[in-house]
Amino acid sequence: MFPIGDDNSDRTITPYVNYLFIGINILVFVLLQQIGSNEQFSYAFSLVPSEITSGADLTGLIDIKNQSGKTIGQIPHYATPLGVYFNFLSSMFMHGGFMHIFGNMLFLWVFGDNLENLLGHIRYAAFYIVCGLAAAAAQIVMDTDSVIPMLGASGAISGVLGGYLLLFPTRRVRALIFNFLTEVPAFVALGLWIGFQTIQGYFSSSETGGVAYAAHIGGFIAGLVLVKVFAIGRRV
Repeated sequence: MFPIGDDNSDRTITPYVNYLFIGINILVFVLLQQIGSNEQFSYAFSLVPSEITSGADLTGLIDIKNQSGKTIGQIPHYATPLGVYFNFLSSMFMHGGFMHIFGNMLFLWVFGDNLENLLGHIRYAAFYIVCGLAAAAAQIVMDTDSVIPMLGASGAISGVLGGYLLLFPTRRVRALIFNFLTEVPAFVALGLWIGFQTIQGYFSSSETGGVAYAAHIGGFIAGLVLVKVFAIGRRV
């Protein structure tokens, strides 16, 4: 499901924080990750579950093992300049490739502004970061010993989607769904999205890396649970 746009007729503020988050993600990807070619930066500032659970910074070539303990590959690790726990934050603003950042920024562009309009700039910024942290924690809990780096804004954006679904369930969303351009209520568009994440997560394997579905689901649930807390005192 790829969103194209939604109804912004009730938006009363300019979503500066949403634009800032999009800008930071793009600048980090282009200038620091060098469009994915700067492996050392990307690996040094990614979040590694086993580093978080052990507190130890991994360096060098690290073996990737399957559930039976057999080595199935190796992955390079670089020293983390600001400590492994800083990477909870830094990993939220990095991406693994062009399509990764394009898809994430598209979702954030479509859905983030409405949430910021309701919550306000500061609350929206806090909500976004908290959902990103919750998403990362969910992925770590699911695979505490993983040495495969995690990066991307997907977890935080999943929280935005969860909050959007709860606050704007019937808002019309223009989206490509199964190769058809259509307009559907948010609960349909985002229901399809989270359903796909859940199914893919169930059948996926963490042994070879790929999409962190637990982070997506964890971020989405965090958004559903927390958005009303962040909206206290706002007209919902």
